[in-house]
Amino acid sequence: MAAPPDNDLLRAVGLHHAHHGSPVLADVTLGVRAGEILAVTGPRAGGKTTLLRCLSGQLVPDTGEIWFDEMPVHSLTPSQRERFRREHLGWIDSEPHLVPELSAWENAALPLLLRGTPRRAAKAAAMEWLDRFDLGPLARKRPHALAYGQRQQVCVARAIAMEPAVILADEPTVALRRPERAHALRTLTSAARSHDITVVIATSDADTASVADRAVRLSDGRADAEAPDAPEQEGRAACSLSV
Repeated sequence: MAAPPDNDLLRAVGLHHAHHGSPVLADVTLGVRAGEILAVTGPRAGGKTTLLRCLSGQLVPDTGEIWFDEMPVHSLTPSQRERFRREHLGWIDSEPHLVPELSAWENAALPLLLRGTPRRAAKAAAMEWLDRFDLGPLARKRPHALAYGQRQQVCVARAIAMEPAVILADEPTVALRRPERAHALRTLTSAARSHDITVVIATSDADTASVADRAVRLSDGRADAEAPDAPEQEGRAACSLSV
């Protein structure tokens, strides 16, 4: 079992996974470089969410390997995978999942607090990103007092505030109106560039996919590279991909 190439921070090798006997992933291999923004596109039920769940260690593929740097995520124990996610990954779901008893800033700071970050520092980091979403005045509100789109923006702020190595985002803007969607994407991509965060976005939305350096299309569980939209993306699109 060999570690991934030096230029890949995150790599999937030969992933196969079935759900109730139906194939969801079929021999998917892809690599993502540190600092790259990758869009995983394709139709619904094409395997995008399953791929992200495998990359995060939430789901163990039936066969295949997941590597984070030199760490074989696929062979970690459940507790080791949980620690891997807590220390290295940010996750944005398609729907806002917040702790109802906590305020907006406490929800945004929660991953940092679970890491052991002092409360004052965790709050400062959470507030920085809530302010960028114009949610600072609502920081003490609990989720039930926020609009649906505002709750989703708290989830995006939560993922960024922890400054993880990788953010995995599963249809992160589907719950947002067009202006909110554009703002969330600008904030996420700006944070990724400035903090050298690798981002993998699963999306069916062309506008969302357009912010990426490179796109991979999943259809019927199989992956195909998509051409970058602009010439300046070519240098960023050199990550390995095979099916």
